[in-house]
Amino acid sequence: MRALRRFTVRAQLPEQLAALGELVLNLRWSWHPETLDLFESVDPELWRACKGDPVRLLGEVDHDRLVALSTDRKFLRRLSDAADDLQEYLTTDRWYQKQAIGDAPRAIAYFSPEFGITEVLPQYSGGLGILAGDHLKTASDLGVPIVGVGLLYRAGYFVQSLSRDGWQQERYPGIDPHGLPLTQLTDADGAPVKVAVGLPEGRTLHAQIWKAQVGRVPLLLLDSDVEDNQSSERSVTDRLYGGGTDHRLLQEMLLGIGGVRALRAYAAVTGNPAPEVYHTNEGHAGFLGLERIRELTETGLSFDEALEAARAGTLFTTHTPVPAGIDRFPKDLVARHFGGDNSWPGVPVERVLELGDEPDPNVFNMAHMGLRLAQRSNGVSGLHGIVSREMFAALWPGFDHSEVPIGSVTNGVHAPTWVSRSIVELADRQTGPGLLSGDAGFAQFDRVPEEAIWATRRELREQLVAEIRRRVRASWLQRGAAPGELDWVESIFDPDVLTIGFARRVPSYKRLTLMLRDSERLKRLLLHADRPVQMVIAGKAHPADDGGKLLVQQIVQFADNPAVRHRIVFLPDYDIGMARFLYAGCDVWLNNPLRPLEACGTSGMKAALNGCLNLSIRDGWWDEMFDGQNGWAIPTADGVEDPDRRDDIESAALYDLLENTVTAHFYDRAQPSAHPPRWTAMVRHTLSTLGPQVLATRMVREYVERYYVPAGASARRATEDDLAGARDLAAWKQRVRAAWPGVRVLNVDSAGLGDTPQVGQSLVVRATVDLGGLDLADVDVIASYGRVDETDRILTAATLSLSEVGEGEGGHGHRFEGTIPLGRTGPFGYTVRVLPRHPLTASSAELGLVTNP
Repeated sequence: MRALRRFTVRAQLPEQLAALGELVLNLRWSWHPETLDLFESVDPELWRACKGDPVRLLGEVDHDRLVALSTDRKFLRRLSDAADDLQEYLTTDRWYQKQAIGDAPRAIAYFSPEFGITEVLPQYSGGLGILAGDHLKTASDLGVPIVGVGLLYRAGYFVQSLSRDGWQQERYPGIDPHGLPLTQLTDADGAPVKVAVGLPEGRTLHAQIWKAQVGRVPLLLLDSDVEDNQSSERSVTDRLYGGGTDHRLLQEMLLGIGGVRALRAYAAVTGNPAPEVYHTNEGHAGFLGLERIRELTETGLSFDEALEAARAGTLFTTHTPVPAGIDRFPKDLVARHFGGDNSWPGVPVERVLELGDEPDPNVFNMAHMGLRLAQRSNGVSGLHGIVSREMFAALWPGFDHSEVPIGSVTNGVHAPTWVSRSIVELADRQTGPGLLSGDAGFAQFDRVPEEAIWATRRELREQLVAEIRRRVRASWLQRGAAPGELDWVESIFDPDVLTIGFARRVPSYKRLTLMLRDSERLKRLLLHADRPVQMVIAGKAHPADDGGKLLVQQIVQFADNPAVRHRIVFLPDYDIGMARFLYAGCDVWLNNPLRPLEACGTSGMKAALNGCLNLSIRDGWWDEMFDGQNGWAIPTADGVEDPDRRDDIESAALYDLLENTVTAHFYDRAQPSAHPPRWTAMVRHTLSTLGPQVLATRMVREYVERYYVPAGASARRATEDDLAGARDLAAWKQRVRAAWPGVRVLNVDSAGLGDTPQVGQSLVVRATVDLGGLDLADVDVIASYGRVDETDRILTAATLSLSEVGEGEGGHGHRFEGTIPLGRTGPFGYTVRVLPRHPLTASSAELGLVTNP
């Protein structure tokens, strides 16, 4: 019979081992090898059985073993050292505290629907969550005062397995929060702290708050499975990305609205400062802006004033390169949840709906709301920034795509989490300790002998082969095979064969099956007599995506063929634990998305940090970081409209690279036991030059310097003096929008050039502008200039603010003037435009207003 409820009973630790419990509850152990070694020494066999879960370890370890450890002086010394090291890590000033930044925010809230910290805390599904986890870990390492906010899903994301015919199957094992490295947020009396979100028809959604401590960073997770709720509300946080449209809306309301309320409760309980900056990781948490507006209207601000105060400190990061990837809800559903008896005083439902407007009048667009509620926004790679500016350009009509105020910060990865111990130990032996302690660590790999790199890479490949055999056996047993049928598993894969990895989510644009486009050619690659290839593949399709499941099945059925199954495998249930083996053990990391639909794609970064070479379409991060020596770029057929023909062209390019270049480099050696010089030179170059670029320390520092500090300064200017800045900005925007139809460029002319303009001359540009009743301080009259193409479009425009020099002829308008240098030859052009200007805006395009001649 099945239990009605499940819970975990934790061990009562002897007093001498109390610090062990403290170490378990701080997730720093997930990237701290010494603490992991300490946990393993409690009971090595049980540690392996618990799959590296220290909470489970302490729940199952024999009491007599704990008693013995409590008198083991060697263990107690190690425990004391680990506890002291953690305390020093938590209290010592780090990079952020050492910066001379006067406006540095005291607290930053980071909202995300998923967080991939460790496989022990299964609250992630893919790259978005792994990125969020790496962001928190790196913020902790740098001392950035972030507070994470998410949801606690009682079934997490699904566990993937395969049927006998290779069809993906999903299982949702229940999660007991008491069996996870979490603590419940309680008040001074020890009662659980809860938040509530109003729903239509007088219903209320309640949630309790769990805290995961990620090094120095607290992560607050809201859980609706509480007795205060009706059964329908209890299930709101049941599954990550589960349920229908109504269910997803409730999840996102709880994340955004409930998340802000959880932050307020956390500050009240702990005395920690309230966040000054709010970072929304994708549109799922967009409703946090509405909650902050509601709070501000209760202080007497109008909706527009509250909007400006909230926007000033908000950053929105989009991860979506296609409109289909954006959360969109029926507008009447959103109206029902924010109108009628559930409306908020000061927050009219029609204003809420305006924030999510898009061309379809029946749809509420969460990304559009996120952009409208944030004064700053960014994509997650250079190319993705370009794609995002094009995708959202309609929100800033009249501006060129390049002028849309969406920047970019290329993602990075948390090296202590993803770099294998073998690579760290190699660096320690050859260059001294410090690979993971600073930016210069990976650059030192240019001094490591290629023979040593090759030996370590071979060791990692051997470890991967053993893990593949273990996982393939387990998968086939789960699929219904008898143990006696599986003798062949012990001979699959070879630690001396070129190993290619491909592991990621399985939406169609990532093209999991592009490698099968010419299956006979792939077989020849796998079975080549002198230069064979072996491939390990993993990935989950969304439970509702039958198309993605079909792609998984096609790969599995190809890999099941006895002729090739020793050279290609599909490993089910891709997670953080599996990923570490793949990133470390593979020689080549394959990525072949449909360009430019990969926002960033950080798996290749993690592989690169272990000396794995990338073989990828130039999309996402690889588009900007490929240098010709750190891997290979698969040529793309951009512009080919027929998707089948494009797949044919790009798969043929992939096969050509593998057959003629990649395998040739790997197997080009003087003798079988020697290292291949061209290959190891590329590996060393990758580690020493690409390594520093892909670190999350670089990413988080960019966020601090380019977004968090400016957003914190904007928030303070908007809210100081009883929110005078927000009031002034709202009034100014209202006045400018009303007057803008009357703003006109009456005349533009120039002087200073003869019949033959030459480099070194200067062009004096003059413009007469009718300000439509606005003041001179309200506008910026700008000359944009530069090289032009055959259609007279200015390429990479430079700008110059023109100075007011008097009234226009006959008293009409104002005259403006400026001098443009002619610094290069070739076709040249200029234009003059008028833009709104205010010291509290973050961009001249913020209002979406521009007047052209």
